[in-house]
Amino acid sequence: MKRRAVRGESDRPVAWSMDLLRQIRESAVDPDYAAVGKGRHASAGRWRLPLVAVGLILGMVVAMQGWYTYKASPDAASEHDQLVSRIRAADRSNDDLRAQQVALEEEISALQKRQADTSTQAQLDAQGGVSGGVAVTGPGMVVVVDDAEGTNAARVTDEDLRQLVNGAWQAGAEAITINGHRVTARTAIRSAGSAITVDYRSLLRPYRIEAIGDPRTLPARFANTPGGAWWADAKNNYGLSYDVTTSSSLTLPADPGLTVTTARKS
Repeated sequence: MKRRAVRGESDRPVAWSMDLLRQIRESAVDPDYAAVGKGRHASAGRWRLPLVAVGLILGMVVAMQGWYTYKASPDAASEHDQLVSRIRAADRSNDDLRAQQVALEEEISALQKRQADTSTQAQLDAQGGVSGGVAVTGPGMVVVVDDAEGTNAARVTDEDLRQLVNGAWQAGAEAITINGHRVTARTAIRSAGSAITVDYRSLLRPYRIEAIGDPRTLPARFANTPGGAWWADAKNNYGLSYDVTTSSSLTLPADPGLTVTTARKS
C-alpha cells in the first residue's frame, strides 16, 4: 500500500531542494542589497585616502607647533629673567632715591626745629604724626592676611586691602602701614597685574597691616566696621587667611613720598 503524502509535502525531487539550500547559503543577501553594499565599500575606499592625508597634515602641524614652542622656550625664559632683573634693579634704584629723600627730609626737619618756636614745633609734630610726615611709635593692632590655600583658590586683592585699611581708620587707628609702607590720605592701593602695589611699590604676601591705636578696643571696633565684616566673610566663605593680634609697641615709619605741594603764609 502506497504511503499517503503528508500535507504540504511536494513532489519535487530531493536534488532540487538541496540545490535551493545551497543557493540560500551562498547568497544569503539579496542581490540588490549586495550591489548597494559594494557601492558603499567602494565609496569608503575612495574617502579613506583623503582622510589619511588630512590626518597626516594635522599631525605635521601639531608636531611643528610643538617644535617651535620648544625652540622658543629658552628665549621666553631669557626674556623673563631679563625683565625680572630690570624690575629688581628699578626697585633698588627707587630704594636708594627714597633713602636720599628721607635723609633730606630729616635735614629739613632739623632746620625747621631750629627756626620754629616751641609752640609751632609742637603743632608740626602733632600734625606730622596724623598726616604721615613723621615716624610714630605706640601700641596697636596687627592684622596679617594671605591668599587661600590651593592652586586655584581665592587671592587677596587690592579691594580687600582697601576695605581693611578703611575699617582700621573707622575703628580709630591713628597711623597705619602695609608691609612697612606708611598709609596716608594720599596713598594709592592698587593692583598691577597679579601684584598689589602701595604707592606703586609691589607688595609680597603675606600682607601685614599695623595700626597704632588703643589695643583694648581697636580689634573689637574694627570687627564692627564694614571692613571687618568684609574680612569675616572673606575668611569664612573664601578661605582667605585672616589673623588679628595686638601689640604693646609698634614703630611706623614716615611716608617718604609725602611732600608739601601748596602753602600759604598765615
